[in-house]
Amino acid sequence: MTVSEAVLDKTASAPVQGLVPTPNDDGRPRRYSDFETFCDALDYAAEGEKGMNFHDPRGTLVRVYPFRELRADALVAAQRLIAMGIEPGDRVALIAETGTDFAALFCGAIYAGAWPVPLPLPTSFGGKENYIDQIAVQLASSDPKVLFFPGEIAEMCGAAAERQGCKGMSWAEFDAIVPGDTTLPTPDPDAICYLQYSSGSTRFPHGVAVTHRALLANLAGQGHGIDIREGDRCISWLPWYHDMGLVGCFLSTIGNQLSVDYLRTEDFARRPLAWLDVISRNPGTTISYSPTFGFDICSRRISSQTNLAERFDLSRWRVAGNGADMIRPDVMQAFVDVFSAAGFKANAFLPSYGLAEATLAVTLMPPAEGIRVELVEEERLSGAPRDLSRPARYRAIVNCGVPVRGMEIEIRGENGSVLAHHHIGKVWCRGSSVMHSYFRDPESTDAALVDGWLDTGDMGYLNAEGYLFIVGRAKDMIIINGKNHWPQDIEWAVEQLPGFHQGDIAAFSIETENGEEAPAVLVHCRVSDPEERVRLHEQIREKVRSITGMNCVVELVPPRTLPRTSSGKLSRAKAKKLYLAGEIEPYRLAA
Repeated sequence: MTVSEAVLDKTASAPVQGLVPTPNDDGRPRRYSDFETFCDALDYAAEGEKGMNFHDPRGTLVRVYPFRELRADALVAAQRLIAMGIEPGDRVALIAETGTDFAALFCGAIYAGAWPVPLPLPTSFGGKENYIDQIAVQLASSDPKVLFFPGEIAEMCGAAAERQGCKGMSWAEFDAIVPGDTTLPTPDPDAICYLQYSSGSTRFPHGVAVTHRALLANLAGQGHGIDIREGDRCISWLPWYHDMGLVGCFLSTIGNQLSVDYLRTEDFARRPLAWLDVISRNPGTTISYSPTFGFDICSRRISSQTNLAERFDLSRWRVAGNGADMIRPDVMQAFVDVFSAAGFKANAFLPSYGLAEATLAVTLMPPAEGIRVELVEEERLSGAPRDLSRPARYRAIVNCGVPVRGMEIEIRGENGSVLAHHHIGKVWCRGSSVMHSYFRDPESTDAALVDGWLDTGDMGYLNAEGYLFIVGRAKDMIIINGKNHWPQDIEWAVEQLPGFHQGDIAAFSIETENGEEAPAVLVHCRVSDPEERVRLHEQIREKVRSITGMNCVVELVPPRTLPRTSSGKLSRAKAKKLYLAGEIEPYRLAA
């Protein structure tokens, strides 16, 4: 089917100039990813009328891509790969640009029996050389036969491919290859389907190997967990090189036969409210996910002059999924406060917890339960005895839901013993969608997988009803004088000061000259007056002292200095590394 490019009127759901979005429903029975392989899932989805719909930066529909067209293009891509000499088990690296080229080639690699490896697009932080280094390191880890990329970044990608001795090829060059006409390999459900690199993978990347069986088990868990139903439609701006974007908003729409609308991630960053415009135009019910910062940026972009009810209609947003970072109830409440006038309902929020090593979803909040929090004493989070001379301090911990189908969770102490409910420990999970391994890294695999259980590296607790509460990353914990401090607590406290936004602060521990550990806080500073900087510096020191009970190192740094992962989250580990290496230069304060 050939579809002419046209636009969709901004205020109406009716298409114009002949471009018709794929339907929410087409009368075919929905199957919740109950297939042997992902190829079977795409074969089934292609029999219906649903599919992908791509939008420009303003949220205007510019390309309709039914699943049947995706399948046809993927089969041609598979034959082209085979004509290039790609064999089953070979890795095929792809820069994960949101669009038809990546989608067809990713699926085509799976049809050919190869393992697609999605890699990130450049970000605004770090520059050309850092991006080449990042891609080169991930290429060295995955050892692909070829790297495919958009022509616009051919110079950088070509340099990374050349450095690792693999072939580099643009989408256009690949399309010029004459496809073969061979019998495609029969996929094995227990064979590797793709490799996923976590968003923080830089110097020591871990390629998570996911089988067909594990992928489909997780997609089924998602489908049942959020109760995908008639009239639902997915809308997403999440990047396809991140597990929530790739698995939750790309592969899941195929496995669970869900039409989907896409904005490019970089377009969302420039015009975040276009996301809400697309949601408003959906005549059915919406399923749409975002990390906390996505909701935060939308709330901040609204002008006091905006007539919310006139511009947006968020009343049919059924599942507002939240995950990929620590969920902040204050940010979620702010979103409700702003957008309730447009019909948004607080019980649409659906907190979740997951990680690439579990394919994606580990827990999901049941639909319509919204965000539920428990207030936990900071002494419990720190592991220190209660100081009865001071008032108790509490932190709101968000309920991340119950395990998805086929998944179990245990909370374990330092000695590996299983802890009772409401006791904080390491989160372990076991189930049908846990990863096969870290690619070519048996040592890390053995450290993460023990008797079928996955050490997530996260800290949390279960309540009596079996709901999971995540309190932080074990590797991020700041331990000073035997007391645990979560960097999120320090960062959140500083963010409450006027003029700061989420992502402006990075907290971690450093070793002082006398060999002791101390908290260090890097803060984006937008103040130019020298005296005002000194005042701000002292204000931050006092705020952190109130949290930690000790002095800390505070450094004011230029805006946009703190590094982020490819999915947009603050990278504390990289911030610490750059700071200690002298690559982040703080402002010098007046004496």
